[in-house]
Amino acid sequence: MGTEGRCVMRGSCGPKVIFGKPLPCPFDGPPSKDDVDHNLLATLCGPDFADGPTCCTTDQLETLRDNLGMAENLISSCPACRNNFRQIWCSFTCSPNQATFLNVTETQTSTTGETAVKSVDFFVSERFGRGFYDSCKDIKMGATNGYAMDLLGGGAKDYHAFLKFMGDEKDMGSPFQINFPSTAPPAYSPLNTTSRNCYDNDLASRCTCIDCLDVCEKLPDIPPPNAEPTCHVGLVSCITFVLLLAYGLAVLAFILGYGLQVTLRRRREKSYERLALAADTASERMASPRSHTRGLVGASSLAQYLDGEDSTGTQSESRRLGRGASLLDPIETAQPRHYRLNSFLRRSFYRLGLFAATYPWLNFAIVFAFFGLLNLGWKRFEVETDPVRLWVAPDSESKIQKEYFDEHFGPFYRVEQIFVTSVSSEGSSSPEDKPPVLTWDHLKFWADVEEDIRNLESSPHGYTLSDICLKPAGPDGFCVVQSVMAWFGNDLSSYDPDTWQDRLENCAETPVNCLPDFQQPLAPQMILGAVPKEEEGRKEYLDAKALVVTYVVPDSQNASEQAKAIEWEFALRDYLQKLEARAPEQAGLEIAWSTGISLEEEINKSTNTDIKIVVLSYVAMFFYVAFTLGNGASTRDEEGLWTCLVQWATNLPKFFRQPSGSSTLSLDSRLSPTIFPRLPRALFVGSKFTLGLFGIALVILSISSSVGLFSALGVKVTLIIAEVIPFLVLAVGVDNVFILVHELDRQNLLHGPNASSGVGGPSWAYSDNYSYRHTTPMSPTQSRVRSGLESQERDGEPDHEQEISLDAGSTPQYLSAEERVARTLAKMGPSILLSTVTETIAFALGALVPMPAVRNFALYAAGSVFLNAVLQVTVFVSALVVDLKRVEASRVDCFPCVRMPPRIALLEAPTPSSGLSFLARFIRKRYAPFLLKPLVKGVVLLVFGGVLVASTISMQHIRLGFDQRLAFPSDSYLIPYFDSVDAYLDIGPPVYFVVHDVDVTRRPGQQELCGRFTTCDPHSIANILEAERKRADVSYISQPAASWIDDFFNWLDPLKDKCCRVRKANHEIFCDPGESPRRCQTCYADHEPAWNITMNGLPEGDEFMVYLRQWLISPTGEDCPLAGKASFGDALALSEDGSEVVASHFRTFHRPLKSQADFINSFAAAQRIADDLSRETGATVFPYSLHYVFFDQFAHIVAITEQILGLGLAAVLLVTAVLLGSWRTGTIVTSVVALTVLSVMGVMGVWGIDLNAISLVNLVISLGIAVEFCAHVARAFMSAGSGLPVDHPAGQKERDERMWIALVDVGPSVLSGITFTKLIGMCVLALTRSKFLEIYYFRMWITLIISGALHGLVLLPVVLSLAGGSGFPQQEADEEWMSHAIRNDYEYTPFLADDDSALSD
Repeated sequence: MGTEGRCVMRGSCGPKVIFGKPLPCPFDGPPSKDDVDHNLLATLCGPDFADGPTCCTTDQLETLRDNLGMAENLISSCPACRNNFRQIWCSFTCSPNQATFLNVTETQTSTTGETAVKSVDFFVSERFGRGFYDSCKDIKMGATNGYAMDLLGGGAKDYHAFLKFMGDEKDMGSPFQINFPSTAPPAYSPLNTTSRNCYDNDLASRCTCIDCLDVCEKLPDIPPPNAEPTCHVGLVSCITFVLLLAYGLAVLAFILGYGLQVTLRRRREKSYERLALAADTASERMASPRSHTRGLVGASSLAQYLDGEDSTGTQSESRRLGRGASLLDPIETAQPRHYRLNSFLRRSFYRLGLFAATYPWLNFAIVFAFFGLLNLGWKRFEVETDPVRLWVAPDSESKIQKEYFDEHFGPFYRVEQIFVTSVSSEGSSSPEDKPPVLTWDHLKFWADVEEDIRNLESSPHGYTLSDICLKPAGPDGFCVVQSVMAWFGNDLSSYDPDTWQDRLENCAETPVNCLPDFQQPLAPQMILGAVPKEEEGRKEYLDAKALVVTYVVPDSQNASEQAKAIEWEFALRDYLQKLEARAPEQAGLEIAWSTGISLEEEINKSTNTDIKIVVLSYVAMFFYVAFTLGNGASTRDEEGLWTCLVQWATNLPKFFRQPSGSSTLSLDSRLSPTIFPRLPRALFVGSKFTLGLFGIALVILSISSSVGLFSALGVKVTLIIAEVIPFLVLAVGVDNVFILVHELDRQNLLHGPNASSGVGGPSWAYSDNYSYRHTTPMSPTQSRVRSGLESQERDGEPDHEQEISLDAGSTPQYLSAEERVARTLAKMGPSILLSTVTETIAFALGALVPMPAVRNFALYAAGSVFLNAVLQVTVFVSALVVDLKRVEASRVDCFPCVRMPPRIALLEAPTPSSGLSFLARFIRKRYAPFLLKPLVKGVVLLVFGGVLVASTISMQHIRLGFDQRLAFPSDSYLIPYFDSVDAYLDIGPPVYFVVHDVDVTRRPGQQELCGRFTTCDPHSIANILEAERKRADVSYISQPAASWIDDFFNWLDPLKDKCCRVRKANHEIFCDPGESPRRCQTCYADHEPAWNITMNGLPEGDEFMVYLRQWLISPTGEDCPLAGKASFGDALALSEDGSEVVASHFRTFHRPLKSQADFINSFAAAQRIADDLSRETGATVFPYSLHYVFFDQFAHIVAITEQILGLGLAAVLLVTAVLLGSWRTGTIVTSVVALTVLSVMGVMGVWGIDLNAISLVNLVISLGIAVEFCAHVARAFMSAGSGLPVDHPAGQKERDERMWIALVDVGPSVLSGITFTKLIGMCVLALTRSKFLEIYYFRMWITLIISGALHGLVLLPVVLSLAGGSGFPQQEADEEWMSHAIRNDYEYTPFLADDDSALSD
């Protein structure tokens, strides 16, 4: 015991069981040279053991040779590990000093009746044990994308576990127990030979970078993909800090400046008062600088130009001017400018409106015939259902690469995956609250489920899992089913409630001990989810939260083969749906699952469950339109429904108190008591139900026609189009209806049958023959006009302008219905054109987004909006005149055949009111004067500046991505499945680096790929992928790459005598695995030059292809795990004649990807790695993983966003500047639109809206719709000009007046007709069950509407009043309106109206 030169074991004493491995015999004696094959001993253990006595026999050496051969199939690529492995087991078996480090602790009787060793203690020093483990721990097992240690050492993490695994008694390991005590008794000396290091320069030791980290070049440090900015000041980024500092300084400067201004003004006032008290009686004629400008907006800037009498004179004179002139400037300062495009557009729209109003039925026929032709395109109507064609650009690089991969290597597997969890105890579904899923009852239930699935037959052909599953060993092999049941051999009959736990923990710790029937180890992270860890880091596998069950089914480009899989998947889907319903009650289990057909099926599942939301939106919009449009249609002295009901309730008691037979005479019948209320005529005649319904119908027709048009052009419809465009076009299309109807109401107040006869006016204002075509803008002092419609150009020269005197009473105010409608379109047509052009361009720019679903959506939306505008300026105009004539004929709305009796008009009618709605009065009296105060302007600029700063800061936190769960209906079974993937799956998706355009039959090409030979390029693909794996935080690669060329060359190694073999009689014939060794020899047994790690002598050219083709069909098994059939059978694409390798791939795995950012970053990292590989090797390399094709967009989304929004803003600037006639105003409008879009982006950062192709199109849409909030206000501002230059001393005052006029003119229409209609249409989306619609449409559009309204009605008026461009004289009809308003003594100006005046409204 512990004595040198003695043995404790020698010879073989038979196996423990029949066909088992032989056991050594206990032996207490000296070593011997007898019965030893010294040549074999020298071959196995080296020259140290070649001479002298040993403690082993030839039988033991043969057993050792077989055992070493199995291990060296895994570790031969690293000489240090291989030699250390031989050193320890040769010493264990044959060392002549065996007794110094071995102690037989127990014996047993073998099947031959001999006494054999049952257990021994093997004392190994820590130095050798640690060195042995370190030399082997990093050796890769390419076929499994794992480590040799997983098979050789059970995944050991230190040398103790490594030695224990090798020493444990098991069928595939040692036939008797070998213990490795950590300390040796004093009588023993642990084995302490010098271990070899993998980084030694000795060729018998040095390993390559692939298998030894210490010899690898370290790649330079680079930041992770899409890394956060590194510049920070404290906790905030530098950009945020600078913005906050600048804004803080601006606020401080404003407060100080305002305080200084107030102080100086008070001092001036006090000084003025002291002078006034000391003055004589002449001071009574003096006026305070503020006395004449009380309430004036911007008056402080004009105080120096005002003087007592001059001011009065200017005011009196300004009352004779139209809206175009400044009310405080002398008349000679107003020199109006003219804009020919503006006049041309008004005349064009006038002619269009006059035609549509004069010949409404002809117009109906022409337009509806044209739109009917567009709807013929429905014959080619198609819906796109393929997810790849929906969400991936046709020319996407990732899509092209996917198609290349599918063509050369076959499509990726069809994954049928199930997550099994316990039912939460308190109804909570969060993973943290789930109880452990592993119990004996759960396992028994799930074993029955898996048996059902294996026997499941499809209909009608009766396919089973065995017919369609992946079988690595060939058609007669077993299906790849990754499940915890595989650890139990798919049979629990050998286990019971007391033994299953030990089995499971053993399999989880050492998966190689529990190989499934398809003979590939199952790592616990593949089949157990959310495994908790102890404080020491040890995993508690029995407390796993989920079981992960995966059925791997190969996909195929062969339609018939694919049809088999799809048919079985339908059967599996039906089974799992039933299981999902019964599992909670029967077993207390919940399942989340997906099949190969699920993704496409659920994406394309009709979401008509939301059809109620669409209908509700249209109904709500219809009632809003109908009621709101009718509000302004009543005559100016008509009382509303509420007033009538109040009057009736007040007078009703008088009806019962009247004496019998008495009669009461009342001048106003409305004051007479009646038993029933007198409903206003407007309720029946002035209602706009039919007109509103017609407007809604035009929206639907525009959508239908857009679908027909683009279907005819081959643009397929997607479900996004079907779901969203009805809301979008409804919200956008109804706006123009309000604008036209409100303007027509104003024309009716001026020129309708109930308009009061004014004092008089210019003859051109009332002539039915008046035409915009023959007018030019008037000066403030006179009106110029050409002849009427009958006046034509003669001989190519226009008629001369004729001066018409202003005869006060020459003509009546009344204009025909056709003329009023034509003037309505002439007034509002240019504004509609401006908003329509910008919206259509903006929507069309969305087509630049390459994703087909989004591009098609943008095209359909642009077409719908444009066609809707065409319908509104043609068909709806005709409908306006028809409805107007119905109203003036006192015919009931909806029942035009019923005519109300004419009303008796009193000769002395009450003084009419202004005809302004409550909203208009509020804007006129309260909002506009308040907004245009200098202090308020400053506050508005500061507030919106703060919004800009906050939005810019928030934009930095916008995330990229698109949660695929949002693409499914809210009740889809895939939503809990993807939740489970995030919560429980602890392994990342596979990634393939595809290599082509490299000649692998020549040595340079081989060296560009390989990694396990000394002459491989240091920057070869295998070496770079291994180096990238070591920085997983940057590369997102977590597993060793499967290098086919390294395994192929190692397969040729003659030391692996069961791998590549040829017939001894004919070296051109390869041996089958089962052929006798007597007939075969290794392929490189007598090859010249011999096989070696320098690659000298390895095959090239045709010889390379001969061996390669054989390797690809050689079965992978225990005897030769390096054979390529199972591991690399689909990793190479050969030419049709098999003479060359067209392409090959290197497979590895991403680390677990838990978020959209992880998926995006993994794609970016893989692309970077592929680019580096291409640059280093000269080959063409690209990465492929299943999710790349959907995340390709995010590589370019930021640049595309900048490009499209930049083009959109440029288009807005161009269109607004041209149509408004002012680059200054166009720039302001464009800036406000840009701020609106920025505010929407700011909200995206805080409301969880990711940036992707869908939100990008919504941003483009935001840009178009934001123009609509600004266009009408800006055009009204420009049309109210007096021609003063911008730098005129009274320019500020004039801009304030124009802005006030614009707000009162179009503010109510923008608020009620644009803002409220969009709010109603979008608020209904809040009721949708689709998270996709809620996040990307409701949230973004509701933000856009609110932001657009605030920017268009608050910020834009302020900026225009401060820096707006010079305006143009108000057109004729508006000047007439103003003159009429002045003649009727109700004021339209804040500067002259008294807040206490009864007529100020």
